[in-house]
Amino acid sequence: MRVPPSPADRPSRIGLFLRRQKRLLRPIAGLLFLAVLGGAGYISLKIPAVQEQLAPLRDKLLGTSALRVTSIHIDGAQLTSEQSIRDALGVEVGDPVLDFSVSAAREKLDTLPFVDHVTIERHLSGEIDVHITERLPYAVWQHQGHFELIDKQGNRVPDQGMTGKDAEAFTKLPLVVGDGANTSAAGLIDIMAQEPDVKARVTAAVRVSDRRWNLTLRDGATVLLPEGEEAPAIHRLAKINATTRLLDRPVLLIDMRLPDRLTIKEKPPASPPPSDAGNNTQDTPAPHKADAPKPVSHPVHPAAKEAKKDNPEENPDE
Repeated sequence: MRVPPSPADRPSRIGLFLRRQKRLLRPIAGLLFLAVLGGAGYISLKIPAVQEQLAPLRDKLLGTSALRVTSIHIDGAQLTSEQSIRDALGVEVGDPVLDFSVSAAREKLDTLPFVDHVTIERHLSGEIDVHITERLPYAVWQHQGHFELIDKQGNRVPDQGMTGKDAEAFTKLPLVVGDGANTSAAGLIDIMAQEPDVKARVTAAVRVSDRRWNLTLRDGATVLLPEGEEAPAIHRLAKINATTRLLDRPVLLIDMRLPDRLTIKEKPPASPPPSDAGNNTQDTPAPHKADAPKPVSHPVHPAAKEAKKDNPEENPDE
């Protein structure tokens, strides 16, 4: 007599599903096994002892010239020295190209002064291309006895001091002095760039009460610019200099604060040296104050011929 199968002997739904999917589960299990094996191998390669044992094999595999650095190309660097870039890269021609870490080199280069961002490409042919984008300084700001490089927005640009190409940046850039000079310098420098003859004679621009500018020239003369009217004043000064060579004359001060006139203060004439007649060792008395030469002040611009002569030492707006 045949006994019917009990419900307990029947396979479950999961069992039936696994039986039917056995062909698919075998490849998946194999892939999981290979992934675990690969992960274990990768972790083991990070162990220093394993790396030391595999070093001879790695050197043998990388011994061909095709897997070594053949050239390093650097472009875009103007203020950053090539040597500092190569030191940050940490690689030389002849080193294994696969040992060069692009991410590590980029992080080191980003810490260099003037560097804004870097693009690095590593080729298996052995070439390494480095493109530097610098944050160029716009001017030197003298503030509270310190000199700082600033960008066009007036923000400080990090530097490594007065050495190498940083020193070149300090000497070639315009100098602005005083409180607020850093944030107001861009407009004045752009205006002076339009008049190269005037710009070439300016050694510093001094911000006065954070309202207007004084220009210090190479010969020590000072140009007083009007508040908010720097552009027309500098253009007018360039035109006057082109016809009268005013900036080549021995002047101490050029006052341009009034729009309809230009007043200058000339240097006093040099005093003649005392004579040594008759071996007289007696001291020569100093000239009386009334006999001392007086500075000459007169208008230069044609529009000022009918105006009153101003005292250039008078400074009503400061």
